[in-house]
Amino acid sequence: MRKKVDERIRTLIENGVKNRHRSMFVIIGDKSRDQIVNLHYMLSKAVVKSRPTVLWCYKDKLELSSHKKKRAKQIKKLMQRGLLDPEKVDPFSLFVETGGLTYCLYKDSERILGNTFGMCILQDFEALTPNLLARTIETVQGGGLIILLLRSLSSLTSLYTMVMDVHERYRTESHSEAAGRFNERFLLSLASCKACVVMDDELNILPISSHIKSITPVPVNEDSEGLSESERDLKNLKQELNEDFPVGPLIKKCCTLDQGKAVVTFLDAILDKNLRSTVALLAARGRGKSAALGLAVAGAIAAGYSNIYVTAPSPENLKTLFEFVCKGFDAIEYKVHIDYDVVKSVNPEFKKATVRINIYKQHRQTIQYIQPHEHEKLSQVELLVVDEAAAIPLPVVKSLLGPYLVFLSSTVNGYEGTGRSLSLKLLQQLEEQSQLSKGVEGSLSGRVFKKIELSESIRYASADPIESWLNALLCLDVTNSVPSISRLPPPSECDLYYVNRDTLFSYHKDSELFLQRMMALYVSSHYKNSPNDLQLMADAPAHHLFVLLGPVDESKNQLPDILCVIQVSLEGQISRKSAIKSLSVGYQPHGDQIPWKFCEQFRDPDFPSLSGARIVRIATHPSAMRLGYGSAAIELLTRYYEGQLRSFSELDVEDAETPQGIQLRLSEAAEKVSLLEENIKPKTDLPPLLVHLRERRPEKLHYLGVSFGLTLDLFRFWKKHKFAPFYICQIPNNVTGEHTCMVLKPLNNDDFEVSGCDEWGFFSPFHQEFKLRFSRNLSRDFRDMEYKLAMSVLDPKMDFTDIEPAPSKSDELSKLINTLLSPYDMGRLKDYSNNLIDYLSITDLLSILAHLYFQGKIPVTLTYVQASILLCMGLQNRDVSYVEEQLKKALERQQILSYFKKVMIKLYKYLYGVASKDIESALPRLKERVLEPHSISVDEDLNDAAKKVEEEMKGKSDGVLNPQLLQQFAIEGREGELENALENGGEKVLSGGVISVKSSRSEVQSNKSGKKRGKDEHGSKSTSKKRKS
Repeated sequence: MRKKVDERIRTLIENGVKNRHRSMFVIIGDKSRDQIVNLHYMLSKAVVKSRPTVLWCYKDKLELSSHKKKRAKQIKKLMQRGLLDPEKVDPFSLFVETGGLTYCLYKDSERILGNTFGMCILQDFEALTPNLLARTIETVQGGGLIILLLRSLSSLTSLYTMVMDVHERYRTESHSEAAGRFNERFLLSLASCKACVVMDDELNILPISSHIKSITPVPVNEDSEGLSESERDLKNLKQELNEDFPVGPLIKKCCTLDQGKAVVTFLDAILDKNLRSTVALLAARGRGKSAALGLAVAGAIAAGYSNIYVTAPSPENLKTLFEFVCKGFDAIEYKVHIDYDVVKSVNPEFKKATVRINIYKQHRQTIQYIQPHEHEKLSQVELLVVDEAAAIPLPVVKSLLGPYLVFLSSTVNGYEGTGRSLSLKLLQQLEEQSQLSKGVEGSLSGRVFKKIELSESIRYASADPIESWLNALLCLDVTNSVPSISRLPPPSECDLYYVNRDTLFSYHKDSELFLQRMMALYVSSHYKNSPNDLQLMADAPAHHLFVLLGPVDESKNQLPDILCVIQVSLEGQISRKSAIKSLSVGYQPHGDQIPWKFCEQFRDPDFPSLSGARIVRIATHPSAMRLGYGSAAIELLTRYYEGQLRSFSELDVEDAETPQGIQLRLSEAAEKVSLLEENIKPKTDLPPLLVHLRERRPEKLHYLGVSFGLTLDLFRFWKKHKFAPFYICQIPNNVTGEHTCMVLKPLNNDDFEVSGCDEWGFFSPFHQEFKLRFSRNLSRDFRDMEYKLAMSVLDPKMDFTDIEPAPSKSDELSKLINTLLSPYDMGRLKDYSNNLIDYLSITDLLSILAHLYFQGKIPVTLTYVQASILLCMGLQNRDVSYVEEQLKKALERQQILSYFKKVMIKLYKYLYGVASKDIESALPRLKERVLEPHSISVDEDLNDAAKKVEEEMKGKSDGVLNPQLLQQFAIEGREGELENALENGGEKVLSGGVISVKSSRSEVQSNKSGKKRGKDEHGSKSTSKKRKS
């Protein structure tokens, strides 16, 4: 049966084609896909140029074959069975078979970025997320259609309670009921979109699209050549610059006037050769920023630039840029493989993205990709291009700037992660420096700064209604929603309020304005934002919102200024059984980041059962930065969860309506009217948007926690509010180069029995364990960490002047020293303290001494500089040159060594005082001889010895001079006998000169023994023998 299509649908499609604006159709019903053919036919008739291409996105099952051969087999089988009427071919089958369809799974939607289609079909509504919605809709060109297919619904309000796939990630063990606030706001927003029609599967327009009643055809402002005013201006610009090289060939690749002017500005800066200038390009998504940068880089190569570096959060973000670099090369007649080569990445994480282009035509030239935190590689750079700079942390972008030409590109709103910190802070600083340098004649210190903004979209014309609707729905274009604050009240006068999310996402006028302002603070404070964050805020059951406001004047009927926004996620209350299972399997469910990470780090199955709150985000108004408002909000939040703001009785319980009650009421209302009669309007019976914390019962919590990228300023902020770390990821983030850090603050609670007066309560032993692990990892994973940050994380006690050492601890330390340090090590320390050896002789001891000190085992008072030097040289195993560099040349090498020696002397003195006895007893020693003084003096001793010698000599002399002994040698007889003997034997005197004379003397001593006589006889016999001879 044929049925005439509502004329308003055809008019809407034709108006979109004429104005290059997109249109959106929401079709509800099980046969909704049959109407795709009719809408595509009407679009094809309106678009004269070519048949519109189609993008079909789905979750997992297409419910039709995308393969031609498979479809042909199905039709053949139907013909064989006699079930196919050749005269009545299914129009949908013909539509599918005609080609021009691109099928895409939602999980693979990243691959369609940069492509353009004439129609986009979105099925499986439950799988849609804000990111997917923006990503797919942005691929549709001007005049195209977006078609959203929904299953048969009894009422549109049933979308409020539809279970979305993303809700599975929001549920936790203690918070399992997700709300449908985002769907409610999405449905209500469709009524405000002038280019959106909601209809059933028979193309009957539903009452929610009542605004389409007054639609009329629009005239087209075109000249004789069919060009609009902006297209005519672009054509004139191309003709003016046609003869200029390289501007002329490159500008022919531009699609809009804004893009052409941007390329001209870039090329002016390139040809000017001023290496201290910055050109910033700001625009929304789909304006052609990357294409303009690519053409400008091609122009820089033509101008002779040799070293060009390009950086972005990932090389995949540079796909369009490198593509247009190659298109620019084609325009200036460079040939691939002859004049230049394109190098792809071999890193599997980069998915074969282009990372370098080598050019050889004039001389050796290079276009090289580097990661954002690799700024040390920029020593020889002439041109640096930073694409998607808003997705890079502000300190990293600042470190990339230097004495060379810099091109910055930033998305101020969009769907892939946006941030206004770049445009609000960095660009403002650059502009101020540029103004100052202009004011001072001949100044070379400041950078020349230019800013370009692109407003005209490439794919569709300006003032596109679908773009306006999408920006409002997903809070993408919130750059103008940050209101200026007329008065900044003192932080002590401000109060923290709880935001009711049912009212916030109800699509009331005031609620929408308040929501836009809240999201504007998020975007202006954080370097990366995503539309999915909005759905997380709306639907996640564990999340809560708080705002810090100044004194509210209720007489004035206006919204108060938001000074600070805090988003909190309740975590914990996990059963011990689940915790043990997670530890055994090694799997962590979604949500509950801090309990699961704590459980994993310390293998503690009891901690997840505690209840806590993780501060997901905190954002302060750009005009109120560093004025104490963030600190005031944190203090009020802590006091609120500790129950200090109001004392509650057991009976004081709020009558809050449960999500189940809301769903029941909505389903009852849906049964009363049919789909064609239902009129959707925002709710009226809503609670107040803001509730003072004194009027709301707080959840009972044991701790507050935060997870953030570790920087010195952020860590000091949380440390100031008594948060202590328990986990720092050892692998830094690829984009930011920062380590993920999790900190915790125990709240005052009666559930714990804690001995002592430790400020960390139950968290104290875990905190000490973390510091021990962190100090061990400083020599490996955190070796390059700044010493100030490492000192803040360790937070060592350095002042021990008021503490007396306990004897028990001294004994423990003495045993520890004997285990870790030998007596010879102590000897080396002593020699170094006495300037006998060089510091290199004790470098092997630094690690041991540093660990003992930073664990609090050695209570020696050190200054901050001394402790920092000990940390760098002892824990990070760095040399003196590194310490000198870290201290920014504030101390010279000799001064550092002097401080180091003082540290070693203090440590040695304490260690020697504790373990001196043990050290001395352990060393081997030679046996000592005891030298005692004599009992008598030297003179007396000499006199006694002299007397003894004299007596001995006297005794000997008396024996020798005895007359009786001498008598035996007497010669008796006359002298005549001697003379005769001499005369007779004178001639025969022997050589010895001895002459024998016979004695006539008688034996004098008759008492001689026989033995003596025998000898005499023997002697006489021998004498006689001599004589005979």
